[in-house]
Amino acid sequence: MPDTVCAGAGNVPAGKGQMNAVANSLGVQGLACERGTRMLFRDLDFGLHAGEWLHVRGANGAGKTSLLRLLAGLAVPHEGAVRWNGVELARAGDDFRGAVLYLGHRSGLKEDLSALENLRLAAALDGQHLGEVPVLKALARLGLRGREDLPLRALSQGQHRRALLARLLLRKAALWILDEPLSALDTSAVDLIGELVEEHLHAGGLAVLTSHQAIGLSGGRELDL
Repeated sequence: MPDTVCAGAGNVPAGKGQMNAVANSLGVQGLACERGTRMLFRDLDFGLHAGEWLHVRGANGAGKTSLLRLLAGLAVPHEGAVRWNGVELARAGDDFRGAVLYLGHRSGLKEDLSALENLRLAAALDGQHLGEVPVLKALARLGLRGREDLPLRALSQGQHRRALLARLLLRKAALWILDEPLSALDTSAVDLIGELVEEHLHAGGLAVLTSHQAIGLSGGRELDL
């Protein structure tokens, strides 16, 4: 967990995450966050609607991960509010929990389990019961065909990351919040993640990403912390 004094709100359980291309919006007003005695950012205002994405940029320690955790409802802001479809996250409840997918630096995957087992376990914890076929298809698209049954400890760092990102295809969430999703990926995988995000946006989804690498997507906005 990042070292921040933004009070933890607990892990967000995922739900069905049905997408509504007309209504879905993420709004931020007067947002502020402290770490220790240092204010990371304050008076932050922006809004995203269906089909829009935001690239959060900044030096290490600028507060990018802290911001994403606030947007995901995993921390409480020092000041200001985050709203999903006009409702503050504290009151949005299952409507928001079912709509958001947050993938951070720590994957939460179990090294002794295979990619297939990890993804089915993650789905079960979300209340989603997946058979092998959709999971195998997702792993194949992420370039892990033939490695689905290997324990994660036997995979490279990039393959480990691909296994985590396969959740993008399996967890039907309207809002993707992705912290450095391109980390440890080769060029082909970076291009693939760009394709997945673009498909998500075309389907009416929203996305917030951090990345030190260029993101090959058009139409997004940039936020420098």
